[in-house]
Amino acid sequence: MQTTKIGWIGLGIMGKPMCSQLINAGYNVTVYNRSKVKEAALTAMGATAAPTPAALIHQTDVVFIMVTDDNAINQLFDGEDGLLSANASGRLIINMSTVSPGISKNYAQLCSNSGNSYLDAPVSGSQKQAEEAQLVIMVGGDVTAFTTAKPLLDNIGKMVTHTGAAGTGNTAKLAINTLLAIQAQGLAEAVSFAAQNGLDPQQLLTLINNSALASTFIKIKGDAIINDNYKPAFALKNIVKDLSLAKDEGMASPLGTASLNSFKEASVDYGDDDIIAIYKLL
Repeated sequence: MQTTKIGWIGLGIMGKPMCSQLINAGYNVTVYNRSKVKEAALTAMGATAAPTPAALIHQTDVVFIMVTDDNAINQLFDGEDGLLSANASGRLIINMSTVSPGISKNYAQLCSNSGNSYLDAPVSGSQKQAEEAQLVIMVGGDVTAFTTAKPLLDNIGKMVTHTGAAGTGNTAKLAINTLLAIQAQGLAEAVSFAAQNGLDPQQLLTLINNSALASTFIKIKGDAIINDNYKPAFALKNIVKDLSLAKDEGMASPLGTASLNSFKEASVDYGDDDIIAIYKLL
């Protein structure tokens, strides 16, 4: 059994398998989730459940967070029974959510003021990669804190990289997800164009997957289009959130802006579907 006591907040599509990796590695894990039903699978694996974030941080040495957006982070830190209300010190908080660089800079400072450390450590990859511990993790924050966190993060991802000061992990993730959106829309447009002009989409995808453009992403999302499978590995509404964050940080490029506008339009009907449901808008 590992001696470091782990806390995990957020047990959604990504958080649940990521937390499971630490339980399987032998760590003592305490979990918290707003929807208590999602805690059951982890407690069945041996985790314990805390009633509030404040209670969780008192019971643990390192707290991981994997939630949806800036609003959820603000609530976890500043809300009633939030992390900062606990007046705990000496803890390491690792925020793996895709949020704004600004919010990470803010809470890195507030955590430092209270005697704690904060790292932003968003991930590249979706549910399958989380289940197989094959995520790519980009970490912003203090180097000493990163050194402490890396052995833990190595249980979750195949690559763990320190990107610089607080907020730089979030900046890297927003850059990656801008490219992700552009690729998703490009793939959807290519398949749509082929189908409209009498070419079998499967034949097109076979050609692409044997060309210099081949990638794991195109293979998985191309298959999703062919099979009309839009079950969310990464919900379309979340790419709207990420592109909006990138825009707030100064992203004004032609393709990034066009993608944001397209995904915003698609999110009205397909927000809860997978990102490649952008195909259904075309």
